[in-house]
This record gives sequence, structure tokens and C-alpha cells, in this order.
Amino acid sequence: MNRAISLGAAAAIVAVAGAAFVAGGMPRARPFAAPSIMPSARAAETGAIYYQDPDGKPLYSPTPKKTPDGRDWRAVPADTDVSFNDPEETSADKKAAEAKPERRIKFYRNPMGLPDKSPTPKKDNMGMAYIAVYEDEDSDDGSVKLSPGRIQRSGAKSEPVMRQPVRSVIRVPGTIQLDERRVSVVTLRFEGFVESVANVTTGDHVQKGQPLMNVYSPAISSAAAEYLSAISVGAAGKELKGARRRLENLAMPEPAVKEIERTREISLSIPWLAPQDGEILERNAVNGMRAAPGEVLFRIADHQIVWALLDVAERDLPQVTIGAKATIHPRALAGHTFTGTVALIYPHLNARTRTARIRVEVPNPDEVLRPEMYVDAEIETGAPDPVLAVPESAILDNGARQAVLIDRGDGRFEPREIRSGRRGGGYVEIVKGVTEGEAVVTSANFLIDAESNLKAALKGFAEADEMQRPAGQEPRP
Repeated sequence: MNRAISLGAAAAIVAVAGAAFVAGGMPRARPFAAPSIMPSARAAETGAIYYQDPDGKPLYSPTPKKTPDGRDWRAVPADTDVSFNDPEETSADKKAAEAKPERRIKFYRNPMGLPDKSPTPKKDNMGMAYIAVYEDEDSDDGSVKLSPGRIQRSGAKSEPVMRQPVRSVIRVPGTIQLDERRVSVVTLRFEGFVESVANVTTGDHVQKGQPLMNVYSPAISSAAAEYLSAISVGAAGKELKGARRRLENLAMPEPAVKEIERTREISLSIPWLAPQDGEILERNAVNGMRAAPGEVLFRIADHQIVWALLDVAERDLPQVTIGAKATIHPRALAGHTFTGTVALIYPHLNARTRTARIRVEVPNPDEVLRPEMYVDAEIETGAPDPVLAVPESAILDNGARQAVLIDRGDGRFEPREIRSGRRGGGYVEIVKGVTEGEAVVTSANFLIDAESNLKAALKGFAEADEMQRPAGQEPRP
């Protein structure tokens, strides 16, 4: 019956408060919907103090009722109605409190946070009671203890420290460039004349050994005649080898040398061959032109492997390593991806953009990647080996230190300083400070940390006040 009276009184207070708000000119607020009448005799017999709508709507009745579709309203017994209970005191909490041994009070501290404590209950000059500090709450390790209700309301959650790989992806822009090692030029080592040029031009694909032009030169004709003379007289050893070496020094193609050995004749002009497979980037040879030594007549490039030159931000550069896997997404080829590896990290930074350039070698068998294409790349960083790691949300970082909160059980939490390493995938590597299996707080940890810091500060103030107080003097009110 006392329970029912308290419910009725509370509902009346809520109703009066709602009426006061409306009368005072404030916007009309909907008061908390709770049973505002005494339970019926029928409810008292069944142990229910009232009945509630089965769909959870804020509708209540002192007597049994049914919904329009024929369902019974839900009976609410006294031991489950916690609408007006102290959030810290449910029936389960009361039972647990009765089972625990009595806690001993160590001292009372000032309610306003002043450096003052008292061995007996007292009030300050404003009439506020001092706050009791229990022995199990006053630890020297900076830990803090919270009641189950406060932990539940704050949403604090813990996870064990585990070993797992910590990998992350760096996304950067870049461009496609030719592999410098796969570009060659066609020149002459002697002064000569281009008698004719093959039917090839810029952009054409040529095969290694394919004729590009026919070349005539007195120098190469003279060397060929000397070699043929040595063959004809049956010269051997150093003399024959020296005559052949002169042709090689003039870069005469090997098929042309073998043709002289086979026919024992010297052609007026010699076919000049492509040195490699690839596309012609530049053609300067023209029929009948005079070619000087070293003059570039053709430039040929192989596109089977290209470079992706990527610009990585200075802050991300330490995470990139040689051999790291990179995925290339050309902007012009939607849906196409290419995979390569980091081959080189250039030694200089761009002073204006604060980025470093890295080189990724990318196979291009279909030759769809073209020089100067824009690409977006994803570089995988981190080691595949598992390391001690915690979720990123567990780290408390104020710029000067990094810490986590260790869940020691029974509502006690201990702040512990750590040293972190790599980050990736929502986790942070812990280099120092925790051991595998320890539980760390991953949610609402900043609230617990704030309370721990406040507790440590109040304790420090109190200790400083005691040291400065003369012997025998009472604490300040």
C-alpha cells in the first residue's frame, strides 16, 4: 500500500509541475505518463499495482483491460516497477548491497572540491554536507571506482588486449610514366646517309630486329671490306677477330655481318634494325638525309611495364616501405584496377606541397596504361605479423601523453600510460604499457578519465593542505 501511495503522490507531483509550466507561460510539455490512481482490489489480489498497454505505449489502468484486438494489458508487479526508483537502487542492487560487508568510511571531503577533509561528518559554511570517502575508494594508484548504475548510464565497455595484424591503406594521387629503362634510341656511330626508311612512323609498334631504314657509310663499307679480305685469305686468330671487332664497334647489326660471311659480298647499304619491341615515340629519319654520329633517328619505348609516380604526404611517408603492395585505379578506365609494388622512395620532398614521390612498377600487358594518365592509388602499409593492439577509441591522448583505462573488475578502473605504434583498420599497436589479455575501456573512457583526474587533483590538494597546516589546527570549514 505504501508503494501505491508513493506512485500516486509522484504522479500528482508530475501533474502539478506540468500545470505550473503551462501557467507560467512556458510551452506546454507532456508530463511523464505514469499511473495516477490507486490500484484496484483485483490488482492487489494478483500482486499487480497497475496494468500497462502491451505495446509499451504510455497508457496505464488500475484494473485489467483489453486492447481493441482482444489482447490483455500487461500486469506490472511492485518488484518490477522502477519508474520512480532511485536509478542507483533497484531491487537487485538492494539485495547485493545487503550481501556485501559494511564499507568503512576513511574521511569526508569538501563538497566544493576545496583542499579540506574531516574525520567526522560535517557541513561547510553554506550548509552542504561533506562527501564520504570509503577505504576501498581511496587507492594510491590513481584508479577510480564506479557503481554499477553509473557504469551502465555512462555506457562504458571493455575489450581484452589481443594480438592481431595492424594494417592500413594510404590513398594518394599520381600519374603514369614510362619506365626509363625500357626506352632506347636508334643512332649511328659513324657519319652516314639514310638511303630509305621503312614504312613505320610515330605510334607504330615494332618488333626487335625489324628493319627501320637502310644506311650507307664509307666507314662501315671499309670495315666490311677489311673483314671480308681477312676471311678470303684464311686469316685466323687475332687478325680475324680484330677485323670483326671493328664492325662490332661501328654497331653493325649482327644479321648483316653474318650475311657478309655467307655471301662473301659487301652490300651498298645495310639494313638498320629495331633494338627492342615497343612503340615508336619519335621518328627523325628521312629518306636521303645525312646522319651525323649520335644523332637520334628513332626513339622506341616498351609499355609492357610502366611506372606509377605517386605523391605521398610527408606525415604518411614513414609507413611506406619498399615492396609494399599498391592498387592502381586509372581515372580514365572506370572499373579497371592494376596491382604493383613500391620499387623506390625518392630521397627529396616537394617543398611546396610537402609530399614525397614514390615509384610503383605496374605490369601493363594490354598497354592500356598510357603515360601522363591520372590515377588514384591505395598503398597497403603495416606488417602482416600480429601485434598487441587495442581499438582506437581506447586511446586517451592529450598531446603530451597517451593512456588507456584498465578495467580491473568490480567497477574499478586504472589509468595507465602507454606508447603506441602503427595504426590501421580501427586499431592501434601498443608498444609498451599493457599485456595480452588485460581489459581496456573502449567506450565512455573520457568520462572515467575525467573523474580519475579530478579525484587525483582533490587528493593532491588535501595532502598539500595537511602539510601546510600547523600541528593541532582544525581543518578549515
